[in-house]
Amino acid sequence: MTSQPSRKAAWTVLGACALLLAGCGSVGGGVGIGIPVGPVSVGVGLGSGGLSAGVGTGVGPVGVGVGVNQSGQVLGSAGVGASTGVGGARVGVGVGSSTVLHDPQRSNVQPAQEPAPAAPPQTPAGQVQWRDASGQVVPTCRVDGRC
Repeated sequence: MTSQPSRKAAWTVLGACALLLAGCGSVGGGVGIGIPVGPVSVGVGLGSGGLSAGVGTGVGPVGVGVGVNQSGQVLGSAGVGASTGVGGARVGVGVGSSTVLHDPQRSNVQPAQEPAPAAPPQTPAGQVQWRDASGQVVPTCRVDGRC
């Protein structure tokens, strides 16, 4: 049996987080389950982005994690939340942000190769070719001060 004060606290926490989420520009929802393994939790979830699996840890209301979604993207995330005990389980809500750390769809893209340097102009036999400090050809008139 749950006492009335803990049920009231649960609804207060859920209501406050719902108001906080209402102010966000983009809200995604989902459900998941995590199993504590030492200092981390290993879990699976289903949300607006599809199925995902990951590992996370937290201290107090702050948590961080790394997960893989059904597209193979590796995501890093951080968030803050609150939970309360309801019966034999914990129920909570939170807000957070994530970023793509690796996208297999983009890893096959090769960087553009620089074009090969142009061959230096050929000089007639017996003529001296002057170059500046960066290796660029200097016209003879400039060397003689006639340009």
